[in-house]
Amino acid sequence: MAKFEMDTEFVRKLAEILEENDLGEIELADGDRRIRIARPTVTYTAAPMAAPGPLPAAAPVTAAAPAGAGDIAKHPGAVKSPMVGTAYLAPEPGKPNFVSVGDKVAAGQTILIIEAMKTFNPIKAPKAGTVMQILIDNAQPVEFGEALMIVE
Repeated sequence: MAKFEMDTEFVRKLAEILEENDLGEIELADGDRRIRIARPTVTYTAAPMAAPGPLPAAAPVTAAAPAGAGDIAKHPGAVKSPMVGTAYLAPEPGKPNFVSVGDKVAAGQTILIIEAMKTFNPIKAPKAGTVMQILIDNAQPVEFGEALMIVE
C-alpha cells in the first residue's frame, strides 16, 4: 500500500475556501484517496424555564436539545425537528414569521420550514393550540429530534 502524503498547503487552501464561503465542510476524492475538511459546529443550550401564568410575547428563546440535553424535548407540547437542516421562521427573508409566541395555531398549519439538501420542508403543528415558546432563532441549524417550539 502506497504511503499517503499530505500536502499541508493544499489543506490550508481548502480550509480558507471553507471559511470564505461559509461552508460547513468540503470533501474531495481522487481514486482511493479522500480528504474531508469540516468546520466545528456550535450548539446553544438553554435550560427550560417554568413560568408562572401566561408567557408574554417575546423574542425567541434560543435552546437546542442535543442528545442528552435537558427535558424541553420531553415536553408534551414540544414540536421536534424531523430532520437535520436549517430552520427558518419565515417563508422568505423580509416576510413575517409563520407564527409568533401567543399565536393560536390549527393542527396541520405550517409553523416553520427546514431546509435540508436544498429542499424546503414545511413543519406543521401536530395539534391545535397556542405557541408558548419558540426555541430556535431564524436560520439556525437544527438536529433531528431537537425541540423547535412548544405548542399547548
